[in-house]
Amino acid sequence: MSRLVDSHPALRLKPGRDKSLRLRHPWIFSGAFTTADVPVEPGGTVDILSADGAFVARAAYSPVSQIRARVWTFDARESVDAAFFARRVARAVAARAAMRDTRHTGCRLIHGESDGLPGVVADRYAETIVLQLSSAGAERWRDAIVAALVETTSALCIYERSDAEVRKLEGLAPRTGIAHGRLPDAVTFVEDGLTYRVDVVAGQKTGFYLDQRASRKTVRALAAG
Repeated sequence: MSRLVDSHPALRLKPGRDKSLRLRHPWIFSGAFTTADVPVEPGGTVDILSADGAFVARAAYSPVSQIRARVWTFDARESVDAAFFARRVARAVAARAAMRDTRHTGCRLIHGESDGLPGVVADRYAETIVLQLSSAGAERWRDAIVAALVETTSALCIYERSDAEVRKLEGLAPRTGIAHGRLPDAVTFVEDGLTYRVDVVAGQKTGFYLDQRASRKTVRALAAG
């Protein structure tokens, strides 16, 4: 078994409840544990152990959510610290590099669990990034995530839109506002040569449906003329 890099409070799983984790599913529901609670603040780091005591994952703890823990890493040798978030954010941003060029200045930079960052969404609109944190773990590491985005992207503004209803399930109050820099009077970005204006303050979600880029291109082709 790999040596643990740090000592964290541990939550032990019921027999057979580690199957989804072995398949790399990052959520663990409250009913999966033999122990109901551990003395950890919301978003604190815990080690997840199998029924026989073997390390399975390192996760963020959420005492009031049905999703009691969200996995940060399955590697016992990996610490969850500011450097961890710097690496994860840099990896996510690098993965989207090909989506940005002179004709496309907007894209989703971080997409939660798919980037190993449960509860973290970051959308880029030119030099403005809109950040949404929806889990206790993401909330606890907010400053490290913001710092990593600033370092990796050199964006002029990071605006937080942590106002999704799901935060209530994590015991978190909504929060919006500037997390870094200065918000431009008008936030615009370019997609396929067209310039869009985005309401990052009051618009739905982070202000735009960036995941529909291909659909919009298809519609323009079908409706040409």
